Amino acid sequence: MSSTTMTADGIEKNAASKMTGVKLHDTQAAPEKRGIAIDYVGVKNVTFPVRLKMRDGSVQHTVGKFNLYVSLPADQRGTHMSRFVEALQAFQKPLDHAGILELCESVRSRLHAPSARIQLECPFFLEKSAPVTGTKGYLDYKANYHVDLNESGESVSILGVKVPAKSLCPCSKEISDYGAHNQRSIITTEVKYEGALFIEDLIEVMENSASSPLYSLLKRPDEKYVTQAAYENPKFVEDMVRDLALGLDSDDRVTWYQISAENFESIHNHEAYAQIERTKA
Repeated sequence: MSSTTMTADGIEKNAASKMTGVKLHDTQAAPEKRGIAIDYVGVKNVTFPVRLKMRDGSVQHTVGKFNLYVSLPADQRGTHMSRFVEALQAFQKPLDHAGILELCESVRSRLHAPSARIQLECPFFLEKSAPVTGTKGYLDYKANYHVDLNESGESVSILGVKVPAKSLCPCSKEISDYGAHNQRSIITTEVKYEGALFIEDLIEVMENSASSPLYSLLKRPDEKYVTQAAYENPKFVEDMVRDLALGLDSDDRVTWYQISAENFESIHNHEAYAQIERTKA
């Protein structure tokens, strides 16, 4: 009788055990003679569980897509792709500004690289109370982090959020005998910042720039309130980005921003769009 033991997928256990301790040739460590450094190399679109640290200190569980990169010197042929996922797997802390930086440093150190970059996109949820009845429901947003870290410890952090909102056209309100056209809007913000800045901080100032925020659950009294509130607060896309710019200008943590508003027009088969990019003095 054969001493070979088969696993469920047909792989021989003793064959696997024989490979333990065997040194395999590391092709990617071979000398590189073309003399061209690579800015960023790594793994992209790694789907992974994420724990986000919220402003109140609680932790939100979600799922993110990671891009993990390092720079590669001219004399090194390839990087160690498995180490990126190992770094992600080993990192157990909730992610916020400090956590993202620490993860980036872990990647840079594990890969022995001059610099590292991490990009993360994930859904983010806030429980919101309806404006009249107080009925609670979760509204989803899209958040992203982008962190660059060099060998001197200098870093650049960008936090981005996409916020759905409601806008009502001032021109339509002005020229109509009654009513005014309104539409769903997407407000997008990316900021460079110093210190601790949370996703909720951006959501607040972004929703304040719209005719009305959105809610996931509205009863009839809430629907009446939101409709009338938007009617009393009409906004062009130009108004929305300017009001958002004022809000970000007043936040000393923000050093640069790129913001935009896009209205999915209800009376046109096209969208209205406005954008501002600014480095604060």
